[in-house]
Amino acid sequence: MMMREPTFLILSALAGKPLHGYGLIEEVHVLSSGRLKLSLGTLYGSLDRLVEEGLVRVNREEVVSGRLRRYYEINDQGAAALAAELSRMRHAADLAESRLRARKAGEAAWNPA
Repeated sequence: MMMREPTFLILSALAGKPLHGYGLIEEVHVLSSGRLKLSLGTLYGSLDRLVEEGLVRVNREEVVSGRLRRYYEINDQGAAALAAELSRMRHAADLAESRLRARKAGEAAWNPA
């Protein structure tokens, strides 16, 4: 099953190191080249779902300026799901690239220069 982009980017961000909410929002923003800025509600809803699905776990909690900061990390099952999605995406990209090459080759055959 295809992984939604926010899920893919959250797991990708966590593949590097454990992160807390605001750190995840920033990392996802960077990984998406600025295209995706997660809201807190979207992020924490996704994290709750990923924890429930067994792909992510809480790494640690700490109090910073009187507020609880929870760090999340990807686990082995999450890393396997991310790797499977990468494989699926690479396969799809390879197919698209081969069709574009075939199209270009076909155009060259019809338009000899």
